[in-house]
Amino acid sequence: VEIEIPAFIKLIAQGKFLQAAEKIKEKNSLAAVCGRVCPQETQCETSCILSKKTKPIAIGALERFAADWQLRQRSEKVAKIGKRTRAKVAVAGSGPAGLTCAGDLAKMGYRVTIFESLHQSGGVLRYGIPEFRLPKKILDAELDYIQGLGVQIQNNILIGNTYSIKELLSGGYRAIFIAVGAGLPQFLGIPGENLDRVYSANEFLTRVNLMQAYLFPKYDTPINLGKKVAVIGAGNVAFDAARSARRLGAAEVVIVYRRSEKEMPARIEEIENAQEEGVRLRTLTLPVKIIGDAQGYVRAMQCLQMRLGEKDASDRRRPEAIAGSEFTMDLDTVIIAIGQNPNPLLTKVTPELKTKENGTILVNGQTQQASLKGVYAGGDIATGAATVISAMGAGKRAARAIDKYIRGER
Repeated sequence: VEIEIPAFIKLIAQGKFLQAAEKIKEKNSLAAVCGRVCPQETQCETSCILSKKTKPIAIGALERFAADWQLRQRSEKVAKIGKRTRAKVAVAGSGPAGLTCAGDLAKMGYRVTIFESLHQSGGVLRYGIPEFRLPKKILDAELDYIQGLGVQIQNNILIGNTYSIKELLSGGYRAIFIAVGAGLPQFLGIPGENLDRVYSANEFLTRVNLMQAYLFPKYDTPINLGKKVAVIGAGNVAFDAARSARRLGAAEVVIVYRRSEKEMPARIEEIENAQEEGVRLRTLTLPVKIIGDAQGYVRAMQCLQMRLGEKDASDRRRPEAIAGSEFTMDLDTVIIAIGQNPNPLLTKVTPELKTKENGTILVNGQTQQASLKGVYAGGDIATGAATVISAMGAGKRAARAIDKYIRGER
């Protein structure tokens, strides 16, 4: 997202913490979020020269420190913005891509309205990331900053249902940025996935956040969670689900993954934190059937032991089943966290929007422009499930492209 990293670190070193936060906010409207949830160890910190021989400077932690300092001082400095007489732009979705695009366009002087389908804003930042990783009060402060730039947020409006893209374009909006995320969970396609206490990680985390289960016992939760939980998958979402299950009272939580720990795509920090909290890792294990009891609840899961063979297209060694290695795990809850695809609602009612086979919107990678004139898309709706920081990058690219489009330069 183009932060001037050496500049803000120098300001921190000089004790100019507020100026450091303001330097970050010149490029990044969600600094306190990024400092908590972004994979700095595979992003900015890999470019630190110290990483060649020792540990890199903790850029993510410093970003978080500066952003939190500013919030504690209650001295949020709203960026200078152009005269708000420029064109109207619509943004569908208030997740990281939508908020970034909206904030950047507002700084340019555009009149931006975000349309959010749920009753509170934030998208995946509010409903997909646990409270212990991203406190809601931090997210609310970042949303206040975005709105302080002049961005309007309208909740309970589902683009593709409440309004169509064509209605927005004919209603005075010169351009639209689609950032509705990827909320359609993938499943394994094995017997037993329809049993009670089988959740997708998307559903599970949304319920925890939506019903404020993280504040139990102050808030009751309708989540029916057993004592022995298996989470299938090994990405950050899987570990978020596993750690949330521990906090909700599960006595045993195990991550089930078909490759080894070395191939796990989750952040090292997430894996270490989960293990410290009592989450076990069951690697080289492939679920093949979920077994239910007479009442239709999960009772066990049948698995195969795996071994790693030759590398596949992802440059990881391909897992292969070991003949005769079947075994059964006693469980009462299964959470499936193997990825998400875009919800097809918007694209089905907008056939002019070209999509890929997996349902993501086809865009120009440099400008985020979709196949419909004046329509741009970014974040998980264009890439499939990815990181917060990659979604924000798409939002920035789209904002620049929308500005050029409206000014007639493209």
